[in-house]
Amino acid sequence: MTVINEDAGVASAGQGSEGVETPFQRFVSDFTESKIAVVSAFVVLAIVFIAVFAPLIAPTDPYDLSIVTVADKTMAPGAVMQSGQIAHMGTDGSGRDLLSGMIYGLRISLGIGIGSAVVALAIGVVVGLIAAYAGGRVDSVIMRLVDMQLSFPAILIALVLLVTLGKGVDKTLFALIVVQWAYYARTVRGSALVERRKEYIESAQCLALSKARILYRHLFPNVLAPLIVVGTMQTAHAIALEATLSFLGIGMEQTEPSLGSLISNGFQYIHSGHYWISIFPGLALLFTIVSINLVGDRLRDVLNPRLAK
Repeated sequence: MTVINEDAGVASAGQGSEGVETPFQRFVSDFTESKIAVVSAFVVLAIVFIAVFAPLIAPTDPYDLSIVTVADKTMAPGAVMQSGQIAHMGTDGSGRDLLSGMIYGLRISLGIGIGSAVVALAIGVVVGLIAAYAGGRVDSVIMRLVDMQLSFPAILIALVLLVTLGKGVDKTLFALIVVQWAYYARTVRGSALVERRKEYIESAQCLALSKARILYRHLFPNVLAPLIVVGTMQTAHAIALEATLSFLGIGMEQTEPSLGSLISNGFQYIHSGHYWISIFPGLALLFTIVSINLVGDRLRDVLNPRLAK
C-alpha cells in the first residue's frame, strides 16, 4: 500500500514556488554577470549622486565672486589659494577651483543630457505609436518627416538652432530635444508595427476599447524594452553633443558652464603647460559617457539576447 505524505507534497510545492525567479530577479542576475557593466553602473550612480548634491560636495562655490580672485589664476594641483582652500585639481584661468567647477559642470551636463532624453523620448513615443497604429497616410507623412530629420547630422541641426536662439540652458535643452525625438519615434514605430499584428491587439479592438487605451495600456508596455536601451545610449550622446556645442562656444553661458565649457576655457592654456585645466574636465566627461554607454550595451544584451550572440 502506498502512503501519500501530504505535508511533504505541500512543502516541496512551496519550495518550488519559492525557487522560481521573477522577471526582475532574472534581469538583475543576467545584468550582473558582466563585471564591467556592474562597475559602470556604480560609476554612473556615483556621478549622478555627485551632480545632485553638488552644492554640498563641492569644496567651494566656483562662481562666488567674493572668493574668486585673479591671484589664484592657473595654480597647479595641490596649491593653496588665497582663501586658504587647497586647489586639489588646480585652478582655471579665472582663479576658480577646478574641482568645484567640474562638480557644478557635471551637474549641468547631466541635467541637460537626461532632461533632453526624457522629453524627446516622450515625444518620440507618442509620434511612433500613432504612426504604427494609424498606418496609411498618417504613417507615411510622419516617417517622411523622421527620415528627413535623420538625414542631417545631429550636430548641424543643433548648431543652426543655437546660432538662431542664442546660448543658455533652455536653448541647448530645446535644441537637443529637437535633435533626438526622431530616433525614439523610429524605434517605437518599428517595434510597435510588430506588436500591432499580434492577436492581443486584435482582441482589444474586438472589445471596442478606445484607441488611447490600446496604445498606452497594451501596445506601449510591449515596446518598452528597446526604448530603455535607446534612451540610455541617447543620454550619453546628448551629453557628448552638449559638450561639443559648449566647446565651440555656442552652448552654455560662462555663468552656467558645463564640462564642455570648462574644457574650452582651458584649451588656450595647454601650450603654456597648464594641462590640468582641460585634461581633468575632459577625463570626467570621458568616464561619464563611457560608463553610460557600457551600461547601455549590457542592457541591450540582456533585453535582446540574440544581439549578444
